[in-house]
Amino acid sequence: MTGNKYKIPELSFEKRPRERLIENGPDGLKNYELLAIILGTGYRGEDVLALASRILQEYGSKAITKERSVSRLMAELGIPKVKSCQIIACFEIGRRFFVEDAGKMPTVRDAEDVYKYLKEMSKFKKEQFRGLYLNSRNKLIYDEVISLGTLNANLVHPREVFQPAVEFSAAAIIVAHNHPSGDPEPSEDDLEITKRLVNAGKIMGLEILDHLIIGRDKFVSLKGKKLM
Repeated sequence: MTGNKYKIPELSFEKRPRERLIENGPDGLKNYELLAIILGTGYRGEDVLALASRILQEYGSKAITKERSVSRLMAELGIPKVKSCQIIACFEIGRRFFVEDAGKMPTVRDAEDVYKYLKEMSKFKKEQFRGLYLNSRNKLIYDEVISLGTLNANLVHPREVFQPAVEFSAAAIIVAHNHPSGDPEPSEDDLEITKRLVNAGKIMGLEILDHLIIGRDKFVSLKGKKLM
């Protein structure tokens, strides 16, 4: 062992994803094992496989592929700057090389479609606020993690919600966040955030179509409840 860093070569053979990649190719490796190869070493007593697995579980596999903030990953996952950069860089290069065909992008027709796409958020232990950006045909063109941690009206700034809409030429936006308690009923802060975003959208000419709150195996649509 080298201090408290656990390198891939120091693991037993059956746990060495790098060697298995060389021998058998990538098909037999799980997502966290592929991420472990990118990271190379663990951190602060956590071996590299455990670290990679925790990162995907805590952040969510869909969310982390969209993350662009190094500092946010560092703060939320308790990892150093180099590893945050490695994670963001590997997903960004994959996105650039293998851009999903526009015809395969999910179409969001109603709140059920949104919930189906974001269902993994029901398992998150921290609150996460997401923005889904749609084109004029209601196809999803971009998914952004806007904030992490306990939500309040001051934490979610309209600028952070609408900047990706301008960047990706979105026609409309759906926002969503989870309640780790499992109860999706909206709080006063949830309603205040929604009101601010709807008003800002009217000024910018971008409609907030809905705000979903995701609980344990259920959700609330603020539009469906006529709360926006």
